[in-house]
Amino acid sequence: MCEKVKWDIREYKNSLRKRYKELRLNMPFDEKEKRDSQIFEKIISLKAFKESLLVLTYVSTEIEVDTKKLINYCLENSKPVAVPRCVPGTNEMFFYKISCMDDLEKGTFSVLEPKIDRCEKISDTCGALCIVPGLAFDSEGYRLGYGKGYYDRYLSRQKDLKKVGICYCSCTVNNLARGRFDVPVDILVTEKYIKVINK
Repeated sequence: MCEKVKWDIREYKNSLRKRYKELRLNMPFDEKEKRDSQIFEKIISLKAFKESLLVLTYVSTEIEVDTKKLINYCLENSKPVAVPRCVPGTNEMFFYKISCMDDLEKGTFSVLEPKIDRCEKISDTCGALCIVPGLAFDSEGYRLGYGKGYYDRYLSRQKDLKKVGICYCSCTVNNLARGRFDVPVDILVTEKYIKVINK
C-alpha cells in the first residue's frame, strides 16, 4: 500500500525564500541599481500613484527593491508618505507619516522604522496607495513574504487599500501556494513591465 505524503506548505515556502534571497544577494550592485531605477520610474508613472493622497511604503533593506528613492521623491514633491513600524512581541504593524529621513531609526530586524514620538500614526487610509514588498510574486498578485505575517495581517484589514507589489522580474513565478490569509496586490511592477491585476 502506498503511503500518502503530506505536503508541508511552510517547508515549500522556506525553500523558495532561500532561493530568492540568494538570487538577490548574488545580483551585481550595478545591475540591482539599474533595475531599482527602472522600477522607480514605473511606480511614479502609475495613475494610481499620481492620484494617491498618501503613499504607504516599506523602507528597503539591501536585498529588497529600493524604496528610499521613492520616499525621498515623495518628500521632495510634498506627497504624504508613511512607513511601517512593527510592534515588538506581536505580528502587528502600523504606519506612521514621516517628514524627513531623520524621522527613521533602526527597529525590528534592524530595519529603519519611524520614531513614534515624532511621527503621526496613520488611522485613515482612504485614498492611500500601499507599496508591498515580497521576495517573489505570482501572476495573480500573490506574494512570498519573509514569513512573519506583518503585511498579510495588515492588508487583510484594509479592504479598500490600493496595493502595488514591486519585485524583480527574475523573482516572479506563474503560481505561488497561498494561505487563507494571503492578500493579492492590485498592480505588480517589475523592471520590465507593469501588470494590472485588479482594477
